[in-house]
Amino acid sequence: MSRVICFILLLLAASPVWPGAWLREKDQAFTAASVTAFEDPNGMYDYKTAVYAEFGYRPGLTIGLDIEENRDLYGHALLFARLPVADFGNRGRFAVEFGAGAHHRYRNAWALYKVTLSYGKGFQTGWGNGWVAVDTAVENRTHDAVFRKLDFTAGLSADRLLNPLIQVETAYTPDRPLFWKARPSIMIRPQDSRITWVLGLERNQARTDTGLKLALWSEF
Repeated sequence: MSRVICFILLLLAASPVWPGAWLREKDQAFTAASVTAFEDPNGMYDYKTAVYAEFGYRPGLTIGLDIEENRDLYGHALLFARLPVADFGNRGRFAVEFGAGAHHRYRNAWALYKVTLSYGKGFQTGWGNGWVAVDTAVENRTHDAVFRKLDFTAGLSADRLLNPLIQVETAYTPDRPLFWKARPSIMIRPQDSRITWVLGLERNQARTDTGLKLALWSEF
């Protein structure tokens, strides 16, 4: 495991967090950078990196960029715009997101389109304030398939150094097994800091080993 940690620190560039139903305030920005490393039973390493950024372009409009790369073998780049749909106060809110970009496998690239409907809600517990987000999406990878996605995120945001976070992502297309990822994590945020470190594990349907994820979130 120590070799995995060293490997991650060397590779850290700049994962997306979650789209969510919340928009950024005008002229406010958020960035997330992460790397996830896997070590198989043979001692070989595999990894993926991601860059995510969003910016409050104006009231009611957040724009952003979502990039993920898997060892230069395959990945995607997506530009998106998020708009509010409805705000029900304490009962939560909805937003819609439209994205367009490209996905690639080796040196071949094709168009990518995505539409997401998101629901988000804050809540209170005896351990502090928290939030839950549910994202449903249709993603058209034009050279591959149309995927139906359902993602779930929940976490606490209490004023303390450590807070828990759980993310579950699923993707389905006919004639293929359901793909899923589960990432339990700890968010580490010093007081009066606009930077959060996220350390977690990842299990997914396509692998038998567990990945270690390190992410850096920043607000501006």
